[in-house]
Amino acid sequence: MAKTILGKKIGMTQVWNDNDEIVPVTVIQAGPCTVAQVKTKETDGYNAIQIGFGDIREKHVNKPMAGHFAKAGINPTRYLREIRLSEDESFNVGDQITVNEFAEVKKVHVTGISKGKGFAGTIKRHGFGSGPGGHGSHFHRAPGSIGQCASPSRVFKGVRMAGQMGNDKVTVRNLQLVRIDEEQNLIIVKGAIPGGQGALVTIRMA
Repeated sequence: MAKTILGKKIGMTQVWNDNDEIVPVTVIQAGPCTVAQVKTKETDGYNAIQIGFGDIREKHVNKPMAGHFAKAGINPTRYLREIRLSEDESFNVGDQITVNEFAEVKKVHVTGISKGKGFAGTIKRHGFGSGPGGHGSHFHRAPGSIGQCASPSRVFKGVRMAGQMGNDKVTVRNLQLVRIDEEQNLIIVKGAIPGGQGALVTIRMA
């Protein structure tokens, strides 16, 4: 498994690098993540661990999840995610995954859910060009032709059209890891990542 940890997007700011240049960065509160379950090839058919992240009020934990956490002997968490392992890796229930794992890492991949923009047309959603803006033109922001006439008499799958924009699973790859704050469990990466403030993200070594 590549080094992986769950985190929460705090927001963006800027820092100075060693060359006295301003670098735009995103601050992520990463971990600590607790191993809630260990899956093996003998019992489940594959090797993986389930890690938990985030605080949750007791009244928001349903009975099945309460039993799951009680069996592991750990405090309930808001999020649970599964990470596949290779055969030579081993974890125990209750182990902690912290930002210290990324001390020697240079670049990371960050996965999250992008901000939802609602229903959008082709110009905003896909960057289509618009028609003339004058009053005489009857073609301003329409998508134009989306198919053929008599043959094949249908619209092909995958044609770019108006629809839901955003709210997709997005991975930004090879982000430079600028700084790690072990005391406050912070990871600072160069550039932007998906989602709004407080969004759950998965950080893994590139």
